[in-house]
Amino acid sequence: MIRLAKFSYLTAIYSFFYFPITILIIYSFNNSTYSLLWHGFTLDWYKQLGNDANLAVVTLHSLEVSMLAASIATLIGTLAATCLYRYFFFGKKVLHGLMFVLIVSPDIVMGIALLILFFLIKMQLGFWSLLLSHITFCIPFVAVTVYSRLTGLDKNIFEAARDLGASDFMSFRRIIVPMLWPAILAGWLLSFTLSLDDVIISFFVTGPDFQILPLYIYSLVRIGVNPELNALCSVLFAITLLIVIIFQLTLRRKEVK
Repeated sequence: MIRLAKFSYLTAIYSFFYFPITILIIYSFNNSTYSLLWHGFTLDWYKQLGNDANLAVVTLHSLEVSMLAASIATLIGTLAATCLYRYFFFGKKVLHGLMFVLIVSPDIVMGIALLILFFLIKMQLGFWSLLLSHITFCIPFVAVTVYSRLTGLDKNIFEAARDLGASDFMSFRRIIVPMLWPAILAGWLLSFTLSLDDVIISFFVTGPDFQILPLYIYSLVRIGVNPELNALCSVLFAITLLIVIIFQLTLRRKEVK
């Protein structure tokens, strides 16, 4: 009975999460523009999606910003987590607490705050303001992810490296990074995902000359959901699922070795 209850509970939870996604994928093949009734199978919406030049440009913009923001935030977040773990300095606990404040703070607060900052420094809204904003809200997630992995390491490793003459940079490059690479990769993937689907902060800090995919989708949804949007969301879900599978296979091969 306990096993059946656990199975039923997990089934209900996963059904709640994935049933809407399944419906979205099914209706991306529906041969109807606005009807919720099934009118037959078709791939026209995926063909139309591939021929949409505006969508291709917007998608490239999103990928460019997300990859740059994730990479820079991962570098800064990893260095910040390492400093918080290894060194003692004035205001360390305050800085550590502020990272969690940035994580739990509402997006609309950060979006307005960044907008005011860019207005005060007279920065034109566009690519650079969007990139800096995405880096800002991604850094705490990377730092917390890497720091949680650091706390599980043996501190004697760093002392042994120092006794053998290794500098801080050499210890970071040859010891910390190889041991933390799963957490670093997880932080990069998390930052990439957060940057790719951010709407609220991006709405405040982007300009009219630079549009990204979430805002483009939001503008189309306000008119009405059509099967082309379902096809687009299905493709994004498939890409995300593929990335997760590759990440899991990479971790398993690393554990086997």
